[in-house]
Parts: sequence; structure tokens; C-alpha cells
Amino acid sequence: MGRRSKTGRRARKEGAMNRAKGRLKEAAGTLTGDKNRKAEGRSDQRRSRLKDKKSRLKGLLK
Repeated sequence: MGRRSKTGRRARKEGAMNRAKGRLKEAAGTLTGDKNRKAEGRSDQRRSRLKDKKSRLKGLLK
């Protein structure tokens, strides 16, 4: 059980970092008017949320 919690914790940390990176990209895109960068930031945030949900589901199933 300890091993799973470490793996889940690591995935959540990665997700939080990716979410923060996505927020920064989105903010930079907004400030500069770059629609592609803004969209990329939103995509990073969605991807990190999905990864977080996936890791939580994995933890519940095991």
C-alpha cells in the first residue's frame, strides 16, 4: 500500500506542476495576444487535470 501512495503522490505533484505551467502559458498568451500560446496553456491544464483524475481512479481501484 505504501508504494501506491508514493506513486499517486508523485503523479499529483506532476499534475500540479503542469497545471501551474499551463496557467503561466495561458497568462503569457493573454498578455501578448498570442492565441496559440493561450490555447496551449489551457490544453496543459486540461491534460494535468485528466492525469490527476486518472491517478486517483487508479488508487481507488487497487
